[in-house]
Formats: sequence, structure tokens, C-alpha cells
Amino acid sequence: MQEITQSAFVLHTRPYRENQLLVDLLTEHDGKLAALSYVGHSTKSSRKALLQPFLPINVTLKGQQSLKSLIRVEPIGKSFLLKKNALFSAFYINELLVKLLGENIACDELFQQYIICLKSLTEASNIEICLREFELTLMEELGISFDFSLVFEHSAEGFYYLPDEGFIPAYTKLKQPCYDRLHLQAIAQQDLSTPAVLITFKNLMRQVINHLLNGVPLNSRKLFSKKA
Repeated sequence: MQEITQSAFVLHTRPYRENQLLVDLLTEHDGKLAALSYVGHSTKSSRKALLQPFLPINVTLKGQQSLKSLIRVEPIGKSFLLKKNALFSAFYINELLVKLLGENIACDELFQQYIICLKSLTEASNIEICLREFELTLMEELGISFDFSLVFEHSAEGFYYLPDEGFIPAYTKLKQPCYDRLHLQAIAQQDLSTPAVLITFKNLMRQVINHLLNGVPLNSRKLFSKKA
């Protein structure tokens, strides 16, 4: 059975059977994968220490089924140093990938955007922009795109976003978030220089992601609320 080695990041781990972990990986060439890893008896297992989020690793995987066996793992760089909101944000993007991304589907661009996002988070500057750019890349991978043409064609001051229809002018009141036309135009033109536009962008992405999650809350969002 063929063994495949590639770069990866650990998204999440959980105990499986005795001395085994079930590991969710984001890999460079095969997208998100689930793999079983033997970690030994010791609480100071060297492999367990390598199967941590935000550490660049090479993994060697074996198996034809959806659940692979993790044969070898080795670090290929230093762990990204993340603190406070940057760390919470990194857990957030990991949880998005675990819950929304399909398995065994190549997503090279998303893998590269993941690395870019982690690098930006280590600098702890423009965290909001970093997250929005990652969310957009994830949405593209999931086949979701935003058509902003109507917000330039209609003079309505506000617009609703409906998952199956896109943006519609807010001429009648709906039980949906209403977004400012000028803010949407700025987002379309990638002008994220004002805090109000960033808030609108965040609210829009939250609405879309909540819809994809069927309203199931994200555990990582609780980290921010606890800090607050």
C-alpha cells in the first residue's frame, strides 16, 4: 500500500482507542484528512508533542480509506507563536475547517491562505482583515461567491443577503441583518480601511457561516466572549 508524504497542519485531535489519537489534518495536496496515530504509553510522547496545532509538519500517511494511518510525522519549521486574540482567531479558523471543509479534496490555495493567515496572526496586526480574507478563500473553496453588482445598480440605502439569492435591496423589512450599501461597495472594491466597513464585513461573513453551520455555535467564539 502506497505511503504519501506531504506538508500538513494539525487542526484537531481527540483520543480514540488506547494510546491512539484521531487527528484532523489540513494537508498541502489532499486537503482535509482524518488519520489515526499511535502515540505510545508515555505522557511525554514525542509524537504527541508534534501533533499540536499551528506547527508545520511533514506527515507520511498510508491507507486507501477515508481514515488513514499516520506512519511518520516530523517538524519542518517552528510553531507559530500566537497569543491572546491571535490565538483565539487561529483556533477559530481551525474549527471552521474541521466543520465546513469536505475531506480528501485538494485545496492548494486554501492551504497557502492558511499559512498566510497564521503568519499575519503572529504579527497580531490587522487580525480582522486576516480573518475575512481567510473566510473568503474558504467560501470560494466551498463554492460560495458574492455578486456585489446589485449594490452598485440599486440606490437602496441597505441590502439583505439571502443565501439562495444573494444581495437584495431592503425595500421591505425582513428578519435578516441589513447591510449599508456604501459599506458593501467598499467590500466589493476591497477597501477595508474604515472600522465600520470591517464590522459590516464581519457581520456578513458571520451570517453566511452561521447558515452553513445550520446555527450550530462555534466553540472558538466562546473564547472571545470569555476574554470579554
